[in-house]
Amino acid sequence: MLLFVAAPLLLTNALFIAAGWAPPAAVSSTNSGESASAQKFAPVPQAGTTVLQEQPWYSRTWNSARGYLRPVRPTVGFNLIDGLIRMTFFLIMIFSFSLLKDIRRVFEYHGAEHKTVFTWEKGLALTVDNARPQPRQHPRCGTSFLMVVMLVSILLFSVIKFDSLLFNFLVRIALIPVVAGLSYEIIRLSARKESGVFFKSITRPGVWLQNITTKEPDDSQLEVAIEALKESLKLEPGRQRLNWCRSLNLSFRRGTCPPLSRTSPASKR
Repeated sequence: MLLFVAAPLLLTNALFIAAGWAPPAAVSSTNSGESASAQKFAPVPQAGTTVLQEQPWYSRTWNSARGYLRPVRPTVGFNLIDGLIRMTFFLIMIFSFSLLKDIRRVFEYHGAEHKTVFTWEKGLALTVDNARPQPRQHPRCGTSFLMVVMLVSILLFSVIKFDSLLFNFLVRIALIPVVAGLSYEIIRLSARKESGVFFKSITRPGVWLQNITTKEPDDSQLEVAIEALKESLKLEPGRQRLNWCRSLNLSFRRGTCPPLSRTSPASKR
């Protein structure tokens, strides 16, 4: 919460004030406007004045930092930079994790999972030979979902905004379920309209990011992924699995939603 909500908001707020990009905040009365204007154009004491010399170092530091905490009303540009900073933190975190040996092995299993799912969606037999040549980047991966969350948050936070830094922080927390729900629906619709330019473009960054979060698996990892998928398919009733395929625009005729085998438990129900 602090890394992906508070830190980007505070950094963007400070950047806009330091660069002089901050638009004037809305005020409730003429007097308050005159007061804010007077404070804005009041002469700043020089560093060598007696007032600053009498203040302890921590007071001088706080007074300097407090100037950058003046609330800035978020604009589209503000939220764009806020989103870019948030995305930068996310990419640095993911890349740092990928350097760890244990996490790298997890990413190899992640790639094996995608290869196995591609094999099943194409209606091929779940074997290592069929799974090996499949791509390890999947458009409906959780990584793609997180990237869509970043993009949706930029648009949604640009619509709902306040002149209070605290309110802007709280509204970002409150809108997390809304952002997640909209992102999920976009990922779900992208399965139905895979050829659409909009859905291709919005899920493409997540596919690119999977070059980091997935690694090429070995045959033993593919075997584990295949067995895991087989066990999960046993838990899916035939009708429920058919509805799932239809929701993703997969069809038996196209071979993307293969029929249940005669020996599978679900086919006997």
